[in-house]
Amino acid sequence: MSVLIQLCLPLPQQSELNSFLWTIKRDPPSYFFGTIHVPYTRVWDLIPDNSKKAFQQSHIVYFELDLTDPYTISALTSCQLLPHGENLQDVLPRDIYRRLKQHLEYIKLMMPSWLTPDQRGKGLYADYLFNAIAGNWERKRPVWVMLMVNSLTEVDIKSRGIPVLDLYLAQEAERLSKQTGAVEKVEEQCHPLNGLNFSQVVFALNQTLLQQESLRAGSFQIPYTTEDLVKHYSCGDLSSIIFNHDTSQVPNFINATLPAPERVTAQEIDTYFRQELVYKRNERMGRRVKDLLEEYPNKTFFFAFGAGHFMGNNTVIDVLRREGYEDFASKPFQILSVFPPSSNRNHTQTLLAFSSSSPAHGPYVTSRELTLPLHPEETEEEESFPPHLLLPDNTDMLEKVDRKYKKKKHQKKQRPRQFNELWVRLEER
Repeated sequence: MSVLIQLCLPLPQQSELNSFLWTIKRDPPSYFFGTIHVPYTRVWDLIPDNSKKAFQQSHIVYFELDLTDPYTISALTSCQLLPHGENLQDVLPRDIYRRLKQHLEYIKLMMPSWLTPDQRGKGLYADYLFNAIAGNWERKRPVWVMLMVNSLTEVDIKSRGIPVLDLYLAQEAERLSKQTGAVEKVEEQCHPLNGLNFSQVVFALNQTLLQQESLRAGSFQIPYTTEDLVKHYSCGDLSSIIFNHDTSQVPNFINATLPAPERVTAQEIDTYFRQELVYKRNERMGRRVKDLLEEYPNKTFFFAFGAGHFMGNNTVIDVLRREGYEDFASKPFQILSVFPPSSNRNHTQTLLAFSSSSPAHGPYVTSRELTLPLHPEETEEEESFPPHLLLPDNTDMLEKVDRKYKKKKHQKKQRPRQFNELWVRLEER
């Protein structure tokens, strides 16, 4: 913990340190835990022991999406594609398309020099990584290309190959044979991004390209770095706006140097994303957490969501408070109450009870007893992968999804089963 103290020395008093763990008061308790989108190795040793203990003691772990399920990746990929077989060249202004193509050529040229020795040692090659992130970019909707371009930086590339924090927790939950689930459907994260009108999307893509071109020229510096994010998170800075942008994964386009009409557009985009990707999702996630707590009162849940969902106004916690739940934020050094985990026998019975036939939770509960779902109809684009927000940062996961899609062509069609196709656990490891 001395490393944490040293990192956070600018704080006036160490008593002001916070953690991103909130305890929901009930018997047994349940927990909210805020995550950030950085390699777990950057923050894991600095996460307080009580947060890790809450995770270990929990019976059931819930995430925003099931990041270990290849179907999730497949569905997100399909959501990003332009309709009717269109290509970006058909829809984008000629100048923006030309600049985009030039920038991606620059990224592909630079990527070998950005990879670290550790990444090469793990068999991660530049061509493979570029194709995994940017492959089939000409078939993607402009808003997803904008997110992709925003994530194709040297710092981001150097972090690829290590699971981000929430994915690591999902893998640990599976390793520990915990029941897992997701409170959102793929469409609920994907469709809001597709809801921007075309002029707003073109503006956002143009601004993103301008920022990246300025970064290349050395005339622009990003407002905050991964180092800033790690420090604010490790020190429990609950007031930082950094986490809202990390949660939504959308860059900030508001700039005082913009002409007045463009500032209005930037503000409209910021308001839209704040409403659609933060506030509306917080309300929906909070209601589903409440339903789960009420249907399974004897189980301890660990809800791991992006830290931005617990900060500011109209948070997930605010939704629970309106429903009469009490909570308290846990300090890093606070000792959690100890309670015995359920036996394997009882735990198995609980797993069988969670199924997609549950009337209250059909859209988002999971069952270990269900087989992997049938995948959507295959298209020629099925092997492309989503950008920063949704791309698995674990190369093993990338290769597993890639192998699964290729093997599927040689498998017999299965008889459809009764299950919720989005939220089943990944059986093969």
